[in-house]
Amino acid sequence: MEDSADRIAQPWGTRVPYGRHETWPARVDTFLADGVDPGAVQRWVQSASILHSDGDAMDVAVADGRMVGVRGRDVDRVNRGRLGPKDLFGWQANASRDRLTRPLVRRDGRLVETDWDTAMDLVASRSRELLDERGPGSIGFYTSGQLFLEEYYTLTVLARAGIGTNHLDGNTRLCTSTAAEALKETFGCDGQPGSYDDFDHADVIALFGHNIAETQPVQWMRLLDRLGGADPPRLLCVDPRPTRVAQHAAVHLAPRGGTNVALLNALLHETIRHERIDRDFIAAHTVGFEELADRVADCTPKWAADICDVPAARIEEAAELVGTTDALVSTALQGVYQSHQATAAAVQINNLHLIRGMLGRPGAGLLQMNGQPTAQNTRECGANGDLPGFRNWQNDTHVADLARVWNVEPETIPHYAPPTHAMQMYRYAEQGSIRMLWISGTNPAVSLPELPRIRSILTQDRLFTVVQDLFLTETAQLADVVLPAATWGEKTGALTNADRTVHLSDKAVEPPGEARPDLDIFLDYARRMDFRDKDGGPLVTWDDPESAFEAWKRCSAGRPCDYTGLSYAKLRDTSGIQWPCDESAPQGTARLYTDGISWAHPDLCESYGKDLETGASQEVVEYRSLNPDGKAVLKAAAYRPPHEEPDEEYPFQLTTGRTIYHFHTRTKTGRAPQLRDAAPDVWVEISTADADRLGLGEGDLADVTSRRGSLRGRLRVTGIRPGLLFVPFHYGYWDTENGSGPGPDTPGRAANEATITDWDPASKQPLFKTATAALTLVERGGGRPSPAPTTTASAPATAGVARPTAGGSAAHTAQTPTEFPHGREEGAQ
Repeated sequence: MEDSADRIAQPWGTRVPYGRHETWPARVDTFLADGVDPGAVQRWVQSASILHSDGDAMDVAVADGRMVGVRGRDVDRVNRGRLGPKDLFGWQANASRDRLTRPLVRRDGRLVETDWDTAMDLVASRSRELLDERGPGSIGFYTSGQLFLEEYYTLTVLARAGIGTNHLDGNTRLCTSTAAEALKETFGCDGQPGSYDDFDHADVIALFGHNIAETQPVQWMRLLDRLGGADPPRLLCVDPRPTRVAQHAAVHLAPRGGTNVALLNALLHETIRHERIDRDFIAAHTVGFEELADRVADCTPKWAADICDVPAARIEEAAELVGTTDALVSTALQGVYQSHQATAAAVQINNLHLIRGMLGRPGAGLLQMNGQPTAQNTRECGANGDLPGFRNWQNDTHVADLARVWNVEPETIPHYAPPTHAMQMYRYAEQGSIRMLWISGTNPAVSLPELPRIRSILTQDRLFTVVQDLFLTETAQLADVVLPAATWGEKTGALTNADRTVHLSDKAVEPPGEARPDLDIFLDYARRMDFRDKDGGPLVTWDDPESAFEAWKRCSAGRPCDYTGLSYAKLRDTSGIQWPCDESAPQGTARLYTDGISWAHPDLCESYGKDLETGASQEVVEYRSLNPDGKAVLKAAAYRPPHEEPDEEYPFQLTTGRTIYHFHTRTKTGRAPQLRDAAPDVWVEISTADADRLGLGEGDLADVTSRRGSLRGRLRVTGIRPGLLFVPFHYGYWDTENGSGPGPDTPGRAANEATITDWDPASKQPLFKTATAALTLVERGGGRPSPAPTTTASAPATAGVARPTAGGSAAHTAQTPTEFPHGREEGAQ
């Protein structure tokens, strides 16, 4: 069937109910540009989405050399033809008039157009100067979660074996590094155990800090279709906001920010106390159960209720829900990953599955979700700093094996210390040891925490900054060299989603002007730098996407993420295959760990683990003593209070997040008219209890201020938990008069003006959900609604607030501010 719903007003479209253990029926979603008749489409080109981590398969419509629309691929296992709003409308940004079409270089303080040779010669000459004067540690690379596998792998080779730097990370550090770390802590290796297909078989689905309705909208369609069918699943939602998931949940818990470990320890306590555990599975496949049981022995629901500010009875209901089902699927995302004790909390979700034996069979699976479309590729290829193919940087045999693949000496590959994570890279740049930073496909001047600090780092004269992107982003405006990149639909490459499904995205149209694919830019740099292997031959031996993919296959051979059974021809023929895919599994692998824990052995594992409180890497001797046979590790964690808690001056907790209509810093979605108009400007969510207590109303203009900075937005009064403010993180400055950031007399707009420089000790993921803030009234709304959507978790608590169809900046001339009373009603919920 096809869907004819207004996909802005009805983001999840129409329902096709189906029952448990049945196959999800197909529904083909299509959008063509105004005036384009289906018969006018000359070609449909295979692809998959790059605007979230679902991996929704689609075909791109081409007419007269232009993209004119998209449609879902009904044969694909991931989405069965469905597309979310960003999929349907986001492609229009490719044809924006403000695309970068020529390289830019900074001359006399201004960015001016130049040719590719001039720009790349400048980048290469600066690289050589720094290598000669300061060594490889003076150069860092910060990449994306939106490039293709072939591009990440090439970047990794030239950075790790060409330059020889340990400073390579992706903005996946902001969204998915905790997922990777939690999987390594528990299973010894990265790799998603479960599959989206587990949603078809689950009896209970627990979503921890995961607003799946807006972050993976097509999988929410899948859950909605199951909820409408026979034997529907029961949902557990852990989220401080009244999300669509919460509205459909059998149990909804809205804990105080930063208390996830306390809540999860109480769930583990109840599960063990009631003997809702699989002792045979625990004995056969895990180590550490006695320590875990001892750690949570006193973590009663009442204990957790006092910490989390949720009723103990509701915690008991949640424990019964997850503890008595025969088929449990759990998912986690930023409500866990970007909050206090991130890795410790994510590991406790793993522990819950292990002690229940809920692993490796249909309907019993873990999905430590990703936030970006190709975050999994960043991790596999080593562009997040880890070694490619999930090799262990502490294992000399693994390093030697990688050196063999690259034909370099092992000492060429930096492995003397843990890979440098993004937040540390910016610290090194701040201190002056990193003197060149190459940023590709990401916008840290909006997306990193504490933006005043980030802008001060990027504007240092001594830091040479290269930005490779589609538009003149807030970050690109601060660069010394700007390289115009091609994007999705304008180049070919593979991309892997959150449940290990590999898709091929074929080139549909030519990029605008002189813009080049990221792969071509990296290959050009490698040639200009003349990187060589140990025999004097070229270090990078491939010259196009397919040959790069074949090179990656050789690197992945025999590793957990084995791609050797895949090829471009096979991916074009079958539309989406889950790795590992090799001779023993030529059609791919739906679930990992169906026959035990396969990659946790000390000789095979990607990591020996870390101390969850300090982040210190454990040594092989310690790991081998704990886990000589390579089982899953049940790693306990004690609750610790957040580093910053509300006080008289900053009485609110501040959290950030997404809306379904936008992606990251809106560089693409803000240029698609339907998406732009659905959520045109920043807003601030406040609870009804706090709004009533403070005399605030819908649409009031307010400043949110922390110890780091402030932003201004109109209030949306919702059912969010009292004491908490929510601000979407998508909004920067490129579409304002300021362009690159707030001025002395212009208020901030980006959520990260106010967030804190803090990160999880194990995963090094920034903690965007742990700041505290104060609220100051600027002017009354006067009946003007907030620009927040009414169709999502941002829906107003008061009926009659219309969703705006267009809008602009929420910044207005400030009136005399009114300071609100400090504090909040204790125990309000």
